[in-house]
Amino acid sequence: MRTFIGGQEAVSANDFIELALGTPVELWLGVEGETEEERAARLDAARDILAENPNLPDDVSGIAAEVIETYAPELFNVIPIGRPAGPARRTTRSRKGAAA
Repeated sequence: MRTFIGGQEAVSANDFIELALGTPVELWLGVEGETEEERAARLDAARDILAENPNLPDDVSGIAAEVIETYAPELFNVIPIGRPAGPARRTTRSRKGAAA
């Protein structure tokens, strides 16, 4: 079975990510062994894309949350960890207040 998104065939997980983002993942993460000049050009292109689409980080975060909720919902099961019983730790602020 073949999967098409917006007329583009998605063959791998990276294809799905690239089609969801609208940009290649390497643009944001870089590639091993890139030169300083390549890195500067990549970051410049990323800044241009963010300037044109300031909502992109929020959109990507939303997509990531939806994927986690669908395929790994247990990651959202956060259990608060209690603090051990004992004397309260004093912070810098409380020490200053105590000295005054």
